[in-house]
Amino acid sequence: MIPRIHKRGSGTVGLIRYLYGPGTHEEHTDPHLVAAFDPLTPDPGRDPRATYGQLQRLLDQPVNALPAGRRPEKHVWHLSIRASPDDPILSDDDWAAIARRMVAATGIAPDGDDTACRWAAVRHADDHIHIIATLVRDDGRRPRLHNEARRAQAEARLIEADYGLRQITPGDGTAAKRPTSAERHKAERFGRQRTSREELREEVRRSAAGTAGEEEFFDRLAAAGLLVRRRIAPSGDTLGYTVALPGDRNGKGEPVFYSGSKLAPDLSLPRIRERWAQNADDATQQPALPSTGPASARRRAAGAAWQALLMIDQGDEGVIAAQIAATGEVLDALAQTSAAHTRNELQAAATAFERASRSHVHASRGHDHALRQAARDLIHSGPALGRGEDGATAAMAIDMLFFLITAAAHWHAKKQHAQQAEAAHRAAAHLRAAYPAAASRPMALLHQQSSFLAPSWRHHHATTVRQVLPKLADRILTEPGWPALAATLHEARITGHDPTALLARAAARQELDTAERASDVLVWRLRRMADLPAEPRNSQGRRAGSAHAVPAPGHSAHIGTNPANMSPRRR
Repeated sequence: MIPRIHKRGSGTVGLIRYLYGPGTHEEHTDPHLVAAFDPLTPDPGRDPRATYGQLQRLLDQPVNALPAGRRPEKHVWHLSIRASPDDPILSDDDWAAIARRMVAATGIAPDGDDTACRWAAVRHADDHIHIIATLVRDDGRRPRLHNEARRAQAEARLIEADYGLRQITPGDGTAAKRPTSAERHKAERFGRQRTSREELREEVRRSAAGTAGEEEFFDRLAAAGLLVRRRIAPSGDTLGYTVALPGDRNGKGEPVFYSGSKLAPDLSLPRIRERWAQNADDATQQPALPSTGPASARRRAAGAAWQALLMIDQGDEGVIAAQIAATGEVLDALAQTSAAHTRNELQAAATAFERASRSHVHASRGHDHALRQAARDLIHSGPALGRGEDGATAAMAIDMLFFLITAAAHWHAKKQHAQQAEAAHRAAAHLRAAYPAAASRPMALLHQQSSFLAPSWRHHHATTVRQVLPKLADRILTEPGWPALAATLHEARITGHDPTALLARAAARQELDTAERASDVLVWRLRRMADLPAEPRNSQGRRAGSAHAVPAPGHSAHIGTNPANMSPRRR
């Protein structure tokens, strides 16, 4: 159930006409009164003798009783309460009780207050009601409405529990400002899926991802096609900024500008500067190396995500909040540079995680430099083609980010950050959906490579898994990804690594128990830790691991084996 307090108005009869009228953006069906401050309040919807003017005069009587100089100009209070589409249709009596609870909770008409504000609740659809009230009490005083929006939300949570309705996650005041009704209706008129505010928020967030300073940030905003205005102090310093979409105009034909803080709390210029100020001596202030390619950038992003996982386990609250905020930048950067077959899901993941990146815990900037550098490298590496090493390292990065975001969700849940935890879980679901598209080819090649392993080597690597992971071994050895894991363990061995020690390091994190496919997770961790190429060559390339190049356990390699074929490509 979603209560929404609208802007205060000055015309009572105008709002009454809308509530009882046919509707402008959705059809109003059978408009009628379900409750009011007085049971004898006239209802223009059901009583043919009642008029809009009668209802208006009754509601406005305390306002008109004041001397002209004391009458508030904005005296019309308006609250809409909408049920979830999944909820059952409530009766008029149910909505009447809900309306009384809402006017009491917000301070419009507290229980037992005989001189409270006058109000009326109108229903013109199955799923919602509107409450109109006038902001002068019968005793001539003004109502106490401090934090009425928050109190309305709190009461809505209680109503949901009492009526068995869908439970909406409570907010904490850190969410981005929602579009107004006017903004939504404007978007509908122009056939746009999202409002200008929502589009701008996403573009500004992407532009800020991995930036090193102010000029780069504003250059990216301009490159994204946004109209940008800076607020300049007499000293020449930038105090703030506003942005607009070129095609979004008001009635005068002027662009509609929004400040960063009106888009999201962490997009104000002072908040964005916190990212730069704490990393002044950091690598994030240096441009990415020209030789950095998409595959290398994705591999480093996976490594930074692994380090961030350790910090979430061991760091204090401020450090963890910084890691989570910087994770949002990595997701934005990865989505911007992703290949077409993973782009939609990665963009959806980044959009969902935006809510999870903010909480009341102040981020200790400076501890997030590895993730911010990873975001910067991704942006400067350019778009990936989604083939070969680019595509395989994308799977590696997606796999590691999935666990990082899942860890963030668990931390938020532990801190009772309900909305953030829910947003992180949504982002993780999108990453889970993106993973198969990125991983299918490299995993298939690894599976193909494993077919050249001698049975004795397969048994040897299975023994290693049972030794290191006795509780998960039976499951891992029956998963579709087991052949790829066997091929990876073998490749690690012939490039000089101890497979047992490497597997123990890769399996050190507890969340492996809950992985959908533990073998896939281990493949990407091992290949990153052993610096193996993310995508092996196909069987014609006769990579290390083929029966022609690899001896059975306890035997030496064939003398004629080409060492170049036994060494992975390194970047």
